[in-house]
This record gives sequence, C-alpha cells and structure tokens, in this order.
Amino acid sequence: MPDMSLEAAIGGVVVGIDEAGRGPLCGPVIVAAVHIPDPLLIDGPLNGVNDSKRLSTKRRLELRDAIIANCAVSVGSASPEEIDSLNILQATFLAMLRAVEGLARVPGHVLVDGNRLPQKLPCPGTAIVKGDSKSVSIAAASIIAKTERDAIMQRLHLEYPHYGWDKNAGYPTKEHYAAIAEFGITPHHRRSFAGVLSSPVGACPVQETFPL
Repeated sequence: MPDMSLEAAIGGVVVGIDEAGRGPLCGPVIVAAVHIPDPLLIDGPLNGVNDSKRLSTKRRLELRDAIIANCAVSVGSASPEEIDSLNILQATFLAMLRAVEGLARVPGHVLVDGNRLPQKLPCPGTAIVKGDSKSVSIAAASIIAKTERDAIMQRLHLEYPHYGWDKNAGYPTKEHYAAIAEFGITPHHRRSFAGVLSSPVGACPVQETFPL
C-alpha cells in the first residue's frame, strides 16, 4: 500500500499528481493534483486509498468523495485537439500545469507519477516511477483523475452510443475499432492516433435524445 513516507521526507505542502487517459483513442487527458493536509487522514476517511487500478469502481467513487471532502484538489485537462497538436506527452504536461495552477496555493513540492516532469512547474518536483503504489498523494490523484475521466466518457457515451465508451472509456478495444470502421470518427477522437488517423470523419449518427 502507498504511504506518506515521501511526503514526510520532503516536508511542507506536497502535492501528488497523476493522469488518466493517455492511451485512449478519444476524449481528453485528465490530470489531478491532490494535497493531503493531515497524515492522520489515511487512517480515517482516506483509509484504503491506493492506485486507482487496484480498486473497484464502487470503492473508487467512495474514496473520491472522501478525497474531495478532506483534501485540496484540482483537475486539469487537455483536449483531443491539443493532444493532436502537441502530442500526448506534451498535452499531458500541459494538463499537469493546469492542475497545479488550479490549486488555491502554490505547492512546496510536487510528486508526479512517471519518469518525467513538465517544464515551467511553479515549484520543485520529483518524478516517481509507479508513484501511485508508493505515495498516497499520487494514489489519491490517480483516483480523482480516473473517476473524472470516466464520468466524462459516460456523458459522451450518451451522445455517441455506438462506440461503447460507457464500458471501454475510449480505449482501443475490438468493439471500439469496429465502431470506428462502421461509423467513422467523432469530434472527440484523437485524429493523430493509430487506428483513427485514416478513418472517415463525421459518419457517426448522433443520438439526439438522452435517456433519463
């Protein structure tokens, strides 16, 4: 389980940063920044915070609410157009900067899941490989980023129901590729990604009435 060892060693206001949505064929990339103000929270309402991939959907949503209620949280994003223009890595870095800028105060230090840091961070930072399994702050950010992006893809599924985004969240599944082949791509697809690049545009019918 991740813990607060890294945060304690650094001291001060330490913010964990993680992303969701680098691999999908469509939708934004989402980055969350989370500061846990009191280590005692991880033995209380934040008990069980872990890498979002290790949690059930129900538990992620429960912990999401607890994180938002008890921590400083900010979310940044980069659109499919920005991903196509900048490339996915640079768009993710842009979303990271937006997430940090959205915090009420500038952190003393950021812990970023991965092996690289964006340029122009307003504070020192450390890249932590598999950080969501080591730092509770990063793990909390992974939960916020994952649940936020899943909610976005659920809403987009109501508009474009043919692609299975309610189940695949935009990732390159066989079902998703088959829908692209049949219906073409939507305005939310990343046109620079393999499997999307050569597909026809605008062929997909839009569902005009949303279910209640």
